[in-house]
Amino acid sequence: MNKASLLDRLDKIDIYPVTCENLSAGRSNVEVLTEVIRGGAKIIQLREKQYCLREFYKLAVIFRKITTEAGVLLIINDHVDIALAVQADGIHLGQDDLPVPMALKLAPGLIIGASTHNREEALQAQKDGADYINIGPIYPTKTKEKVARFLGPGAIPAISAGIHVPFTVMGGINASNIDEVAAQGARRIAMVSAITKAPDIAETVRMLRKRISGQS
Repeated sequence: MNKASLLDRLDKIDIYPVTCENLSAGRSNVEVLTEVIRGGAKIIQLREKQYCLREFYKLAVIFRKITTEAGVLLIINDHVDIALAVQADGIHLGQDDLPVPMALKLAPGLIIGASTHNREEALQAQKDGADYINIGPIYPTKTKEKVARFLGPGAIPAISAGIHVPFTVMGGINASNIDEVAAQGARRIAMVSAITKAPDIAETVRMLRKRISGQS
């Protein structure tokens, strides 16, 4: 699939599940993936900070097979080499990872996403050629325990102003505050534990998607 088609699919996503096996209530990443697909998610980010590269690669191979069969976009966190090796759809990079321009040189056919934490970083990521940016963390979150500053939902319109590529938001978002986030203009919402720890993942994904679209 060419990059234009991938970007068109990215533009249409709503919920953006991100894996974290330590926050999955004893379930494996593959079990979580199966359930988010059943709930209607159109994208998944494979993120595992605790895995060695070999184990991460093995898991990415499994994720690629399942997501290809389901027609779901697969984004690999951090590792451009693994994204290329498994023919993933994209790569997501943090501020301490490989710079966006270099990722574009290595993987011009992949979606390139970048985490940003303020307006300056967001504008720079867009200038560097990121295909989408993530804004966060919005609220306190267990996936960013060392972060002392959280943006709050009011920062979303301020940071996203002047951003012409799609943007996602992330960080501590759950069923109790997702309406606040959507009210600030977020239409693509990334979530970890609100999905991975849910007793019924598929039903939670369905409910959250409706909340994003304003159907409930």
